[in-house]
Amino acid sequence: MFSLTGRVALVSGAGQSVGEGIAQVLARQGAAVIVNDLHPERAEKVAAGIAEEGHTAIAAAFDVTDYAAVEGRVRAAEAEFGRHVDIVVNNAGVAEERVIKPFRELSPEQWRAPIDLNIYGSMNCIKVALDGMCDAGWGRVVQISSGSARTGQNINQSMYATGKSGVEGFIRHLAAETGQYGITANIVALGHQKNLEDKMSPEMIEQILRTIPIGRLGDPVEVGAFCAYLASDEAGGITGQTLDFNGGSQTR
Repeated sequence: MFSLTGRVALVSGAGQSVGEGIAQVLARQGAAVIVNDLHPERAEKVAAGIAEEGHTAIAAAFDVTDYAAVEGRVRAAEAEFGRHVDIVVNNAGVAEERVIKPFRELSPEQWRAPIDLNIYGSMNCIKVALDGMCDAGWGRVVQISSGSARTGQNINQSMYATGKSGVEGFIRHLAAETGQYGITANIVALGHQKNLEDKMSPEMIEQILRTIPIGRLGDPVEVGAFCAYLASDEAGGITGQTLDFNGGSQTR
């Protein structure tokens, strides 16, 4: 059950944290994984780790906001695997050029990076894979999002939230357009993940944990398992949905 054997999966932002967990689980379920990251060394490390487990992956370093780069590298990977991409998991979402300030302090030039990454980056990856999926009569799109897309928060992340809100709307329309071709498209809205432990003090983490009913941060492998389910044949009846994966924390 939930086998991905014979499928090819593209996972963006897969060089660390949640993206790494997703890539690992999809590979363990049988998919050949294109491990994307902006930084080659991160993509190569994850792909090598998957290969060490006896599974199939190749590193693919490119900027998802550059359509030509996405198309060129994905086509090369498809040629290497001898099959088109069946599964796209858009996980890349935190722009390196992001500026964490209240909106009133941001210049128009500072709006673009998180919006370009979350909207155009996701659309680029989907566009490159979509014709192959439609022609085959089967495909899966999983968009990683955040509760921030639907909940106003005073945390200086308005542009990140705007990008996530925009791509969620796009995915719902994509699901409606492509369902007739055997393609599903769903959104996984994450809550706080374990990578926060590398960014925040123990005191801040403790405050966050008090808002999460299960009392812990999200685990990348659990997120990967959920994505593997959504990418499987057994999830063929689920499409156009935003599914919260947040340990029960309030997101709307």
